[in-house]
Amino acid sequence: SNNNPYASFGATLARDEEQNLWSTPHDVTHTEADDDRVLYNMIVVRNQLDKDSEEWQKLNYDIYTLRQTRKEVRSRWKHILEDLGFQKEADSLLSVTKLSIISDSQNMSKARDILLKLSEETNIFPTSWELSERYLFVVDRLIALDAADEFFKMASAVYPKRPGGDRVDEGLRPLQS
Repeated sequence: SNNNPYASFGATLARDEEQNLWSTPHDVTHTEADDDRVLYNMIVVRNQLDKDSEEWQKLNYDIYTLRQTRKEVRSRWKHILEDLGFQKEADSLLSVTKLSIISDSQNMSKARDILLKLSEETNIFPTSWELSERYLFVVDRLIALDAADEFFKMASAVYPKRPGGDRVDEGLRPLQS
């Protein structure tokens, strides 16, 4: 056995990096929601496979794709927040941790309705996106700031839903308005 107190240091760093449950390594804003557990489970399975295997390559690609999609969705939200005048506050409005709370329990229903409406009536989320609890907290904050309706209007203008469910832009980049 190895009695070196620093032997697990590299393993701890690697584990922290692999628990990259939102978008970037060591992101302290992650919350352990269902979509985070899916990503974490994919990482665990991938790490048990031989790196030269086809399964490892497929899982690695899926993990990368999921992380990129999350980053792009966050970027869309940030773009709209900045367009609404929240340039300095955008990052803090999008920051969700395990300690985040809903500001007013009466807002929960309205926040869910707005988030569902954003999902159904705009392309702010990709077609295959499952609603994330993270954005429920963000919408709650927008309700508290009396900016939720303006956010929805802006999202509808910048990321309109096309007939037949086609995405406006395959690259998930914001449209110029």
